[in-house]
Parts: sequence; structure tokens; C-alpha cells
Amino acid sequence: MSQILDTTATRPPLRRRIAARTAVGAARLLAHLPPKRLQAVLRAARRGAAPADYATALQARQDVTAVSVLCSGRYCLQRSLATALLCRFGGTWPTWCTGVRTPPFAAHAWVEAEGHRVDEPEDASTYRTLLAVPPP
Repeated sequence: MSQILDTTATRPPLRRRIAARTAVGAARLLAHLPPKRLQAVLRAARRGAAPADYATALQARQDVTAVSVLCSGRYCLQRSLATALLCRFGGTWPTWCTGVRTPPFAAHAWVEAEGHRVDEPEDASTYRTLLAVPPP
């Protein structure tokens, strides 16, 4: 007997899917910017936003990973940017971060809310933050 997977459990409603896809598209463009310009764009985007709570940031991350194969995989920069932008569409802003670890050298990008990394694996705590854009 074959099992049927329930794909509706992780698929966001249409309105959230459209917003998430828009955020993913914008994030793809932003990911090509140099760090200083990216930081300036994100600082402008966060203006007027309230700090995002953990649940809001987690929902945004889940929506982004549900609509984008790239964001659900190894593309942490695009995923973190899309998550922050999706939160901003709702009037909030998490802390967007990027950092590195050594050894071995690795770079990573993530979002934080209420002082915690949102849905990151245990080893993500080894990254040292180099660039952050917190709520205003």
C-alpha cells in the first residue's frame, strides 16, 4: 500500500505564497549587491517597521522555503533576505545578519528575532556576526 504525502500542510495560502514569491524574487536581486550597498538598501527597507517577534519571523522563513527550492537549500543569503523582506511586507523587521566561522572557513546569513536565531541548526551558533541590520 502506498502512502500519500500531504503537501497542503506546508503550502502557505495563496496570499502568503504570492508575497513569499515576491520576496524571493527581490532577494535574488539583492543578493548580487556588494555588502555596503546591501546594508544601505536593507536599512532603508526597515524604516518604519516594528521589531519582528520570533513567531512572525519563523512563519516568514517557512513561507519562503515552501515556495523556493533554492531558499530551502544552501542559498542562505537569499533565504535570509527573503525572510526579512517578507517580514517587512507585514510591517515588521527581524535582525538580518551575516557572518563567518573558522576553521574551516564558512560564511552564513540568517535572521534573528527576540534575540534568537530563527530556525537555524545547532552549529549556526559558531558563526561570528560581521554585518547586521537590526530593527530601527
